[in-house]
Amino acid sequence: MPGPNKTNDSLLLDPKQPHSLALLQLLDSSCEGSLLVDKDCRIRWISDKYRQLLGLADHFDPCGLEAEALIPNSLMRQVIDTGQPQLLDLMRFRQHWLVVTRLPLKDQNGNISGALGLVFFDKLAQLRPVVDKYSRLQLPNVQTDNGCGQTRYSFADLIGTSPAMLALRQQALRIAPLDSTVLLLGETGTGKELVAQAIHHASARADAPFVSINTAALPESLIEAELFGAEAGAYTGADPKGRIGKFEQAQSGTLFLDEIGEMSTMAQSKLLRALQERQIERLGGNRVIDVDVRVIAATSRNLDQLVAEGKFRPDLYYRLNVLPLELPPLRERPEDIPDLLQTIGNQLAEQLGVAPLQQHNWLHQALAAYRWPGNIRELRNVIERLLLFAEQGEVSPTLLSNFLPGSLPDSHQPLMPEGETHPDHSSILPLAQQMTQAEREAIQRALQHCNNNRSEAARCLGISRASLYEKLHKHQL
Repeated sequence: MPGPNKTNDSLLLDPKQPHSLALLQLLDSSCEGSLLVDKDCRIRWISDKYRQLLGLADHFDPCGLEAEALIPNSLMRQVIDTGQPQLLDLMRFRQHWLVVTRLPLKDQNGNISGALGLVFFDKLAQLRPVVDKYSRLQLPNVQTDNGCGQTRYSFADLIGTSPAMLALRQQALRIAPLDSTVLLLGETGTGKELVAQAIHHASARADAPFVSINTAALPESLIEAELFGAEAGAYTGADPKGRIGKFEQAQSGTLFLDEIGEMSTMAQSKLLRALQERQIERLGGNRVIDVDVRVIAATSRNLDQLVAEGKFRPDLYYRLNVLPLELPPLRERPEDIPDLLQTIGNQLAEQLGVAPLQQHNWLHQALAAYRWPGNIRELRNVIERLLLFAEQGEVSPTLLSNFLPGSLPDSHQPLMPEGETHPDHSSILPLAQQMTQAEREAIQRALQHCNNNRSEAARCLGISRASLYEKLHKHQL
């Protein structure tokens, strides 16, 4: 599948050439995965072992994508920009610590033509003490119970290679280095706090605190003190020593305001002033405190509708809606279900001390056909239940139907007691199959309308060329 842009053909190691490919395969045989990028940091070649380590779907070809779109915390671009090798580095991907070597590649004139990355995982036992020591040093980098501290998640924890997730990852990566306010929009359970932490982790504020607060969980009488702090004796029951608020706790870092749509109008006005002036006053005090905080807000509500109904201040909405980012619901990316099932399942199996779930096509299809109103959070709960009741990780159709009624096609539904019958659903296809068929027909119509001009068809469909090529390959068009 061609990438989104034409890549540079001046690579010293060209995977299209037999001798270069043989050398790449030789290097790959000595490690757990390898990656080749051109001078624009676009992927030109990736080994099968690295694909497996990253959990890429068999049909997905990342060639042509920027390395950061596939591996968010990749430093390959830094090697290209500086021309300096990184002979030993530690990179965290999901639950794994990887030992990485990155080498710049130069042409005959000494100009940088790309870079080669080699990943070593479990074959370098002699480096295990280094990895373990580094992991222990990272342990404080965990969010505390009160929502103050550092982040637990990075972009590597965003699971999925669907077009929707690739687009989300690329947009969030562009947003991360900026200092503007971000507004995360999406249904409940889509992972808004995970994305907020990933943005903070990839920003220049990564070494400063990440502080989160669920504004919907606080009564109106306490939210001002929580956000801005309170002086000693500011109200009955206040801390005699006073207290600092979330804005001060997040100084130089990031403040994550979850469920911002639930905030009262009075609290909205005080928040607006803090965002505009970058100054706060503690409750009961008169001292102005300067704050340097990046704000990331999130909501599952329709803010446009709340503004129209007079329940959300329009000036605050415009102040928050600087960099909007919409998270796709799980039902719109069913192709990510197998990756999610395996990754989340393995994590939970290790925590629970049980056998991991056995992967089956019928199970993937059944989960993809379900609408998931609770999104990833609901999926995680279902996976945990399956792990607790499955026999050695083997899920039966009957067990799945107990947790997700109606998620199975008729051929997998458990038998009814004698004398009872199912209604005739033979004319209704599973949702995943209907969605696949509709997508295929839409692509065919667009290609026909555009005289098979794929760039024009992608524009008509509102997707990138890369997404269109992936879908053409998926539907064998």
